[in-house]
Amino acid sequence: MSKRAELSTGEALVGLLEAYGVDTIFGIPGVHNIEMYRALPRSKIRHVLVRHEQGAGFMADGYARATGKPGVCFTITGPGVLNILTPMGQAWSDSSSMLVIATALDIRDSAQGRGRLHEMLDQRGAAATVTNFHMRAYTPKDVRDAIASAFAIFASQRPRPVYIEIPIDTLKEPAGEGWTARALPKLPLPDADQIAAAVAKLNAAKRPLILLGGGAMAAGTEAIAIAEKLKAPILTTVAGKGVVPADHRLCLGHRLGRAAGVQFLRQSDAILCVGSELAETDFWDTSVLLEKNLIRIDIDSASLARPHTAEIAILGDAHAALAAIAPGIKARSTRGLPLDDLQDGPPDAVREMLKTVLGVIRDSLPREAIIASDMTQIAYAANEEFDVLTPRTWIHPVGFGTLGFGLPAGIGAKFGASDTPVAILHGDYGIQYTLNELGTAVEHKLNVIVLLWNNELLGAIHDSMAHAGIQPNNVTLRNPDFQALAKAYGCNAEKPGSLKALANAIKAALKAEGPTLIEMTPRMIQG
Repeated sequence: MSKRAELSTGEALVGLLEAYGVDTIFGIPGVHNIEMYRALPRSKIRHVLVRHEQGAGFMADGYARATGKPGVCFTITGPGVLNILTPMGQAWSDSSSMLVIATALDIRDSAQGRGRLHEMLDQRGAAATVTNFHMRAYTPKDVRDAIASAFAIFASQRPRPVYIEIPIDTLKEPAGEGWTARALPKLPLPDADQIAAAVAKLNAAKRPLILLGGGAMAAGTEAIAIAEKLKAPILTTVAGKGVVPADHRLCLGHRLGRAAGVQFLRQSDAILCVGSELAETDFWDTSVLLEKNLIRIDIDSASLARPHTAEIAILGDAHAALAAIAPGIKARSTRGLPLDDLQDGPPDAVREMLKTVLGVIRDSLPREAIIASDMTQIAYAANEEFDVLTPRTWIHPVGFGTLGFGLPAGIGAKFGASDTPVAILHGDYGIQYTLNELGTAVEHKLNVIVLLWNNELLGAIHDSMAHAGIQPNNVTLRNPDFQALAKAYGCNAEKPGSLKALANAIKAALKAEGPTLIEMTPRMIQG
């Protein structure tokens, strides 16, 4: 990085972020953080003005998942921080790299209860609950060290949010020297003896199985090489969709939410699990516990120890670990576990309807298209039924389960992967959490496709109530005119009356200038 004549810490901060490779920042300028914006006009960094801090956080998350780079946000003191905590919680749960830089009240008058604008008693403490690393900077040197720590963590640890807060008066201080990017550490390498033990266990197994989570996203080629030698089926978590192509002959996709999928795991005598917590939201069942035949690879030592019992627990980068395992695997000619469809009982009518719609969507989109989805019934079906064929192209709020995630996450993904088609799978209720970000997409002429499933119902909650013996209540709603709303923002809008019209609308939207909202309804299927 060439030496820059920065006048203030706020200006130097922008130059340092650029030196670390940041090309996009999502945020909203406010009276407390304008010093962060002083240097942006002369920087190469693109700033995206969002409509709400939740939008900034979800966009940063979508950007990170689509690119593998940290998504960066600027926000203000107090309400700005609180608004972005929900996206930070989502990124923390789903292992997504996010850097949130917020302002704090002046050091000389901080959290004293004097009624300062945006005052909180413990702003950093609130952010600490959903971060990998959190720091309050008191001096310009603290800011430099905090940014260096953030990018060192992003380079070498489990991806999760980092939070840095800078007092308003510190941003105005002279920056001083030393604002250069520092050398970054690498991801940890696996232990050779444990690799040898994993190879021996897999070679001796009669019914090996591979289970891939989001932490294996960069190791798909190596996973396939091992699977093809072992003739072993591959299962994925929701976060692991796309690590290997869904149309690979050994890939069974995400089936862990089915009783038959769990039974499939129990039938294996060697489960190679890579980059997954194996959490409740992977199985939708808190009682699932794997206590034998488990080989785990993860960069998070805590994940290796809970809640399942690993026979071999390998701390290290998934790509490096699988690359070390693959050469030692002996090729075999016969398969152990069958490549069944893992169906549980008779098909569900609603699931079959959604599967039909998802099939049309899949056939209408290019293979490499990115799908960002929300917590909605059609996305739950898609977690199992929608084929994902390329890494980093399935973006779903698994762990925290946040409504309103899909639209801004898809917008963030488009900013990060501008040449890749992006479609957003949303429900009629959840989209109303962050519908205002249509304005962001229109302003930047982003060619994203919003596929809105409108059944005028909280469908999953309705079904959960009925299943629990509760008379469904407060689950129906009067929706706005989504076509008129979209057009009010300047967004293209379509409401196809048949599946054929849906396919045509998607193909037209791929070529449109700016975003298109396509409103889908159950009546469309009979059209």
